[in-house]
Amino acid sequence: MSALLRAVRLQRGLTLEELADATGLTKSYLSKIERQRSTPSIAVAMKVARALDVDVAQLFSDDPADTTLAVDRAGDRTAERYHPVAAAMLGKSMSPFIVRPTRAFTAHAHPTHAGQELVFVHAGTVEVRYGDDVVTLDTGDCAYFDSSLPHQIRQVGSSPSEVVVVTHSDFGRGR
Repeated sequence: MSALLRAVRLQRGLTLEELADATGLTKSYLSKIERQRSTPSIAVAMKVARALDVDVAQLFSDDPADTTLAVDRAGDRTAERYHPVAAAMLGKSMSPFIVRPTRAFTAHAHPTHAGQELVFVHAGTVEVRYGDDVVTLDTGDCAYFDSSLPHQIRQVGSSPSEVVVVTHSDFGRGR
């Protein structure tokens, strides 16, 4: 957990003192965990995971490389409408997806969410409905917006579209 804890903490931009404040643990104890001088209990690991907004199991991953680099090969993707990018990466502050929109605006399980969103059109033409506005985006175009307003996306025309959608949230830290 030590190397992963430090990597996720740094990715979140937190100092040991800030993590200590968020967990109720001491700065020196967290430092010992990061330096492999102490092994945390499951209860402590759960406090730390909650403060960092990660699954506690991720803090015990065997591969520290998962915390810094994720490669997504086009040939490995399925034909699903939504494909999460870097799904196993620890401590992400962004949530990227490859999306293949349908030809109709569809009901979205989360039409609004805290944070911001970037839509980049990799192929085809799409329309983005944002509040009461509809904007057409062609290949290479992008839109960046506050995702707290209702938004939807759809393919325009008969050529398949593919977009990269990146959402960002502050993970409730008020930053």
